[in-house]
Amino acid sequence: MVQELVEDTLKDIVANNDTVVVQYSATWCGNCRIMKPKVKKLASEFEAITFVIADAEKFPESRKLATVDNLPTFATFKNGVFVNQVQTNKFDVLKTLVDEVTSN
Repeated sequence: MVQELVEDTLKDIVANNDTVVVQYSATWCGNCRIMKPKVKKLASEFEAITFVIADAEKFPESRKLATVDNLPTFATFKNGVFVNQVQTNKFDVLKTLVDEVTSN
């Protein structure tokens, strides 16, 4: 399942879940829209991971949890701690990022 932020609460989600993958996006971002169904596909394959889509423009506190200077940015968190991030529109790169966080 993918959770879309409606409030700037990513910090709480990261603190309260073991493994979190975040897609930072924006409504105007075409590549973000392309990646959204791919994130949903991964979420169905990795049920133990909390997947979140955060609008990088609407939620500045959530954006501060990673270095977001291009969209889409994907960030991983494990046990409340930032692990890694990538800026990509390629499924294989995103899958590698998710595989890394699940192997730790």
